[in-house]
Order: sequence, then structure tokens, then C-alpha cells
Amino acid sequence: MEQYYLKQKKILLVDDEKEILDMITDFLSRDGYTQIRTAGTVKDALRTAEEWGAELAVLDVMLPDGDGFSLFEQMRKFTEIPVLFLTARGEDEDRIRGLGLGADDYMVKPFLPKELLLRIGIILRRYYKAEDPAVELAGCRIDLARAEVVKNGEHLPLTAKEHEILSVLYRNAGRIVTIDQLCEAAWGENPFGYENSLMAHIRRIREKIEANPSKPVSLITVRGLGYKLVLEGRR
Repeated sequence: MEQYYLKQKKILLVDDEKEILDMITDFLSRDGYTQIRTAGTVKDALRTAEEWGAELAVLDVMLPDGDGFSLFEQMRKFTEIPVLFLTARGEDEDRIRGLGLGADDYMVKPFLPKELLLRIGIILRRYYKAEDPAVELAGCRIDLARAEVVKNGEHLPLTAKEHEILSVLYRNAGRIVTIDQLCEAAWGENPFGYENSLMAHIRRIREKIEANPSKPVSLITVRGLGYKLVLEGRR
């Protein structure tokens, strides 16, 4: 179950070579990773990392509008996610600089895709091992690792879509998550037209997590904006 949980993490791949991005994306997808985005410039990477909420970044050192080191430093202004550097150069200076900035790992091109997968898995397990996917709400506990809700001694399984929706709500607990963000989490990068389906899933989630689904206290509607998950003890 931990493996499933970690493979839901959002991975941002940054490289100016489309072939490299396609290769890494293909290997990650075939290995079970479900949330992958790519960028080819510093500008696009910064926007995606912040707006999408990336949870791990693989950064190429050489980029057309800057370099991976400056990108890393700019990302650190708004996120502390783990970072792995890629470069075509093998000089010790690059490796030392990247690790000195606080990067978690470093690989030199060309590399074996399986080794990259291994290193990504190691970083995720190390970085997110302390994150408890058991979410305490007012009337129940959500176990994201097991994809179930425990309420009044009963174990209620979550569907894949319910799990995706609750996962993004949990990552942003206490904050508003827009309808577009939730649709994208559940249905992919083109979420247009899924608003009604989202409302139906929200209703079924409330039936599982709320003591009184018609008067929710944990999964709150913020009219005109989206939804918010309120954790027990954080009201």
C-alpha cells in the first residue's frame, strides 16, 4: 500500500530535450506513477511547480532560459520538495554545486532509466516516510494508504476517483481547492465538463465521511470557489 501511496506523488520533469522527457515519462508511467508533468524551460517549470503543487522535481542543469541551479533556488522560495539533478556533464563542480544547494540526488546523462526509477523511489520513500496518510476528521478516519474510510467501526472502501479527490483535498487541508483542480486530479489534464460528475463524487464521499451528509462539517463547500477539507483539531 505504501508503494501505491507514493506513486500518487506529483513528479515534475524539466529538460529541454523532448526525447528525454518522453522517455522518462514513459518509464514512470509504466512503473505505476500517475501524476507526471513536464517543462522545457525555467519559466514553465516555475509556473507548473507552483500552480500544480509538484512533490518531486527532476531538473536538467542546462535549460534554454537559464540553468537548473537557478531554477532550484527560485523554487526554494515557495516549496521544499525533493529535487534530483540531471546533466550531460560529469564535472565534480556541477555535482558538488547541486548537492551543496540542497538537492537530494544527482545523475549524469546518459543514464539507465531503471536506475532513475530506483533513485526516484528511494527519494520518495525517504522524504515522505513521515507523512501519515491516515486523516482524522470529525466523525471518521480516512486511511489513504488503504483507500478506505473507518467510521463507527465500519471500513468503507474508496473508489479510485474518491481517493484522488480526497488526496488533493488532504494535501491542501484547511485551504480552498478549486473545482478545476479537483476535476484535474480525478480526470486528468483536460477536466472540462466534469463538474457534475465531481458533485456526484463529493456527495458520495460525504455519505462515507460525514455523520450528517446534508450538514457537512469536514468536507465544506465554498460557494463559487470549490471545496475545503477540515481536519479534526484544526477548526
